[in-house]
Amino acid sequence: VQLQASGGGPVQAGGSLRLSCTYSGPIGGRFVMAWFRQAPGKEREFVAAIDWRAGYTDYTGSVKGRFTISKNTAKNTMYLQMNSLKPEDTAVYYCAADGTLIRSSWSSSIVYDYWGQGTEVTVSS
Repeated sequence: VQLQASGGGPVQAGGSLRLSCTYSGPIGGRFVMAWFRQAPGKEREFVAAIDWRAGYTDYTGSVKGRFTISKNTAKNTMYLQMNSLKPEDTAVYYCAADGTLIRSSWSSSIVYDYWGQGTEVTVSS
């Protein structure tokens, strides 16, 4: 399984970006795809996740109302629409996937088996 993330770049505060993550290969199970981010000097943190079959979503509190996770099943692609960006959103964003997760574990990075390479988002004030 390979995950390819894209869409990052520089943006001014208040602006928008849309990240994409395309997977290839069999993930199996009722899999979940997620976005995590890691700012310089900080630990990787959960951003959002989506159940690929049912479409259930979950977000970390700091992005609720600003970010939207979605999927295009036909394209094997997950998106993260990021609006009203803030300087504190600056980070490398990683996509992840796993086929065996229960919802209570979606926010834990250690349970995901598959990871993309990361795409950098820089928000200037």
